[in-house]
Amino acid sequence: MEKNRENIRLTASELSYLWTSYLADSMSVCILKFFLVHIDDTDIKALITYALYLSKKHVEFIREIFIKEQIQIPQGFTEQDVNLFAKRLFSDVFYLRYIRNMSKGGLVTYGRVLQNVYRNDIRSFYSECLKDTLELDTKATVLLLEKGLAMRPPVIPYPQKLEFVHKQSFIIEGLGRREALTGTEITNLSANILTNQLGAAITTAFSQAAKSKKVRKYLLRGKDVSLKHIKVLSSYLEMNSLSIPTSFEQEVTDSTESPFSDKLMLFHFSLMIYAGIGNYGIAISESQRTDLVVDYSRFNMEVLKLSEDGANLMIENEWLEQPPLAPNRRDLAKN
Repeated sequence: MEKNRENIRLTASELSYLWTSYLADSMSVCILKFFLVHIDDTDIKALITYALYLSKKHVEFIREIFIKEQIQIPQGFTEQDVNLFAKRLFSDVFYLRYIRNMSKGGLVTYGRVLQNVYRNDIRSFYSECLKDTLELDTKATVLLLEKGLAMRPPVIPYPQKLEFVHKQSFIIEGLGRREALTGTEITNLSANILTNQLGAAITTAFSQAAKSKKVRKYLLRGKDVSLKHIKVLSSYLEMNSLSIPTSFEQEVTDSTESPFSDKLMLFHFSLMIYAGIGNYGIAISESQRTDLVVDYSRFNMEVLKLSEDGANLMIENEWLEQPPLAPNRRDLAKN
């Protein structure tokens, strides 16, 4: 039996999760600090302050682990990546929606991480991350409801009797289209429209502020992809006379002064792309209509190509930090 599980080496998954978390949380510290410079609503300010506290706490814990284990600390993002004196780029409403979306992503990520970590201190850390993120998500949700800003999924009638599927056309498009959507399909459609709405707003703001012409062009391309996906996904809800989450690009100001480095903005967008790929994957697994599966699969291919081009742009600018790697045994054998 291993009596002190904090003295054993980190596994590949534990090291990789900590490394990725450090990058993401150091980025969040920069973003949230800027948000707090330009904010009027006291309730939303308290929420942002709490979110900043959590990100700082995460960064400090991971830094201590890396120092203890003699692991190279990632560069991540620092005060060099944020200009706190730049003009306001987002409204208070955007801040609230942003926190809600980020906390939803955190709940999914931390739940997955905990399935693959074993060392006591790392499990305790990510368990606390999950608990804190759930509290953050609850606070954000309550605020959205109180301020009348919540974009809730559509409602459908309650089942009144037992029914069974009698035709394959319930699933297979070619045998006759099933017009009605299941509750799960509606949930995924609404959620993916909402995340794409956030993506469109983020890319609108970042493309206004980016210094590099190549980065601006890439971000605008990302916006076009988001808008196209929104249009296709919305058509499914429209055909069923169901409500569609609305755009909040109007929550972006007309400022062209950059509060963030191009490196930070490109990294942030890449995280949103990875989350989008995961969301589409879940939607594919939970959809029982072949036309939906085909569309989600096509979207994933488009987003993967966008992700690849973004990674190449980061490599070109020497912005992409290399993650922890396994040793290349073939190269070692040549020495």
